[in-house]
Amino acid sequence: ELLEREVSPQRLVFYRDNWYLDGWCHLRESIRSFGMDAMQKAIPTNKQAREVPDEELDRNLKVGYGIFGGADTETAVIRFSPERSRWVANESWHPEQKGKYDAEGRWVLSFPYSNDTELVMDILRYGPDAEVLKPAALRVKVQERLREALARYI
Repeated sequence: ELLEREVSPQRLVFYRDNWYLDGWCHLRESIRSFGMDAMQKAIPTNKQAREVPDEELDRNLKVGYGIFGGADTETAVIRFSPERSRWVANESWHPEQKGKYDAEGRWVLSFPYSNDTELVMDILRYGPDAEVLKPAALRVKVQERLREALARYI
């Protein structure tokens, strides 16, 4: 869907080889992050931009996982196979992540997220070497995506 939005730009962010504009969306009346590659046209106006303090931007955009922000978070808990654990244990998934080895030598990683879109993709790239333990809704979403993938090969 193509939408026209009025945005008060706040900052540019370069993340995973893409540029994003963090700003105040006047249509949604909230802070949003916009993919620059999805923008078709920008038209400057003479209107005063709404200024949002960096602390508020960070509180809404940096607490979640990846580029998707949101102040409301859940905690993802993912367990990796012993074979994959030695590499995943050295990866940085989130600034507030916590990890530990369980009794079977599997790395158990936990961190906050607010939108599961990017997180689900990152979990799926580990295939059978990753298992979502919590929350149940994230586990179900990963299961659904795996079923959809398997259906293409049956």
